Amino acid sequence: MINETIGWVGNILFAVCGIPQVIKTYRSKSAKDLSLLFLWLWLLGELLTFVYIIVGDWETGIAHFPLYFNYMVNIFMALYLIWAKYTYPKKYPVH
Repeated sequence: MINETIGWVGNILFAVCGIPQVIKTYRSKSAKDLSLLFLWLWLLGELLTFVYIIVGDWETGIAHFPLYFNYMVNIFMALYLIWAKYTYPKKYPVH
């Protein structure tokens, strides 16, 4: 039980650590200082690791719900920031 609690707390912290950047990008309507390479590598890493975990869990019959939560939140945040990187310079030009 303590291990599960530690897993949930750790994964929630990992899942929310990108929220300040998402909020800042949303409010400023600017993603110019974000590295596009970083964002794509982050997304790819999250996707591949999530698939690895799901396949492993399917094979063993064990579910790691804290990890699912973490990866789903991070994939959503990475997708939003990639979208913002491509969209905001066009919609909200910097003067």
